[in-house]
Amino acid sequence: MSDYTSVYVGQNPRRKPVARPSNLRRLNPKHILMSVAVLGLLLWVLFSGNSPANGHNALPYGALPPDLRAQAYMSDRELLHNQPPEEFPEVRQQDHPSVHESSNGLHGASDQAQLEQEKQLKEKEEAVRRQIEKLKAQLQQKQQQEQQSLQQQQQQVQSQPQAQESQLHSASKGQYFVKAEDMNERQKAVVATFNWAWKGYKEHAWGHDELLPVSRKSSEWFHLGLTLIDALDTMYLMGLHDDFKEARDWVETSLNFDQNQDVNLFECTIRVLGGLLSTYSLTKDKMFLEKATDLGDRLIHGFNDQSGVPFSDVNLLTKVAHKPKWGPDSSTAEISTIQLEFKYLSYLTKDKRYFDKATQVMEHLHSLPKKDGLVPIFINANSGRFSGSTITLGARGDSYYEYLLKQWLLTNKRETVYKEMYLEAVDGIEKHLLKRSPRDHLLYVAELINQRSSPKMDHLVCFLPGLLALGASAGMPSHHMDLAKDLTKTCYEMYARQPAKLAPEIVHFHTDGTDHDMYVKPADAHNLLRPETVESLYIMYRLTNDKLYQEWGWNIYQAFEKHCRVGTGGYSSLNSVLSEHPTFRDKMESFFLGETLKYLFLLFTEEDLIPHSQWVFNTEAHPLPVFDI
Repeated sequence: MSDYTSVYVGQNPRRKPVARPSNLRRLNPKHILMSVAVLGLLLWVLFSGNSPANGHNALPYGALPPDLRAQAYMSDRELLHNQPPEEFPEVRQQDHPSVHESSNGLHGASDQAQLEQEKQLKEKEEAVRRQIEKLKAQLQQKQQQEQQSLQQQQQQVQSQPQAQESQLHSASKGQYFVKAEDMNERQKAVVATFNWAWKGYKEHAWGHDELLPVSRKSSEWFHLGLTLIDALDTMYLMGLHDDFKEARDWVETSLNFDQNQDVNLFECTIRVLGGLLSTYSLTKDKMFLEKATDLGDRLIHGFNDQSGVPFSDVNLLTKVAHKPKWGPDSSTAEISTIQLEFKYLSYLTKDKRYFDKATQVMEHLHSLPKKDGLVPIFINANSGRFSGSTITLGARGDSYYEYLLKQWLLTNKRETVYKEMYLEAVDGIEKHLLKRSPRDHLLYVAELINQRSSPKMDHLVCFLPGLLALGASAGMPSHHMDLAKDLTKTCYEMYARQPAKLAPEIVHFHTDGTDHDMYVKPADAHNLLRPETVESLYIMYRLTNDKLYQEWGWNIYQAFEKHCRVGTGGYSSLNSVLSEHPTFRDKMESFFLGETLKYLFLLFTEEDLIPHSQWVFNTEAHPLPVFDI
């Protein structure tokens, strides 16, 4: 804003604008009082009768303009009975020469008295002048201070939008973790569970991929410290700063990608690349971004430019990609669940290669024929065509649908093609896969095997209710939220109806109206500490504020604590939930710390620590901030 504002004087629109200081319109009441005090002082001196004739202080003529000084003096001249003092030559010489001429006839004593009075007059005049100058200086200083304060307030108002925008990346100020003293009892319980799991990992598997808690050993998959990296952002959110720093130092000094090691492109992307990017987004520690960029530069060689379909595996050292050892195909979910991570890496590094490679895969999938938006679970990396006809939202198909919605959300809803693909897919799910059990009318998601419906539902499918709710909150059809609520209940019943109160890997549903809606085959009865149901409970609670989802989550947490805790540290997956006393499988999956405990902690956090409008969780529960393309 300019220091001066053009305004019109009076009400006449023909008058020319004059410059009026804009700060006159913002006079502080203190300024007005001070100005009135100064004016009052002058008026008191002028009109209180303080003149040499009555024995009081003389009028401070020197403080007046020249054209008024003579007039002021002449008003007191009759009281003085003498000519004007030397300081008023304009009176002596111009207006009253007779006074000057008669001055020689005055008595000597009277001259001496007049000189003394004139001396006192000058002294008083000088004292008043100094006081006025002092008051003027104080007033000017106060005006300057008020003006500076006003300018600062204007700058704060102008910078407010930028401040709101920067909240997405303000983790350096400590906004993305909960202090121990601010935690409720359920949060503290989950943190204690994490600490016990971390104790086992530190003591028996530090720097290795996963813990075998019963045998107190470690196991390797990629030799990349999977559990440690998966747990980084969980530790940070929980405020476990000492453990986080120790893990951070390991990443900086010991995480080495320059090794002759084959890794699964999908698993390494969602766990390691996703974990590093998420931790960078929360902490702004550039070391994590440097590590992520190094890994991305190696994994990018898994993309296949000829067919548009990535190979399943890539060597970190040689950067040579190849098909999986078990067959010629890649999983549809695997090739379509690396896009969030590579797109966000492009955004951070300003290197569009990652974005372009990830987008190329989606463009190819978009071009392939589908069954009302539904896709088979295998695709050939050489031909680029789907293999087989099995359609499921369970293993090898699940996160294809998840990343359709989340790509649209992550890039600030700019890539509308993924929104359209998602809506088409949900319509296909409603048309071909959603079924209800005959007894309790539980809503479940069936599979299509050789074009026929199979009443089989993996626990992995329990990501879907949370996804549907997330879409509904972003403007998708409102009945998607109704579907989400019904499916969440079904997923919880997978836990509540088992003797161990924990869900099996797979359930089947009766279709003939028997006494039980669901049943579990012995080969499917194991529990791997999976996160999908508590993920949906967290999203449902955050979007509906219905505390029923917190209660369901608490029941699941207590069952984990009762059956999976190992006495020497860590938590183990279970052989069968069909027993009230299940036995250990001796494996703690990295996602137990990276996903399951993170979602439970966030479920019991009353404040919205990671708002869904600003963050998108990748399929391994690593939050990435929304960005614009």
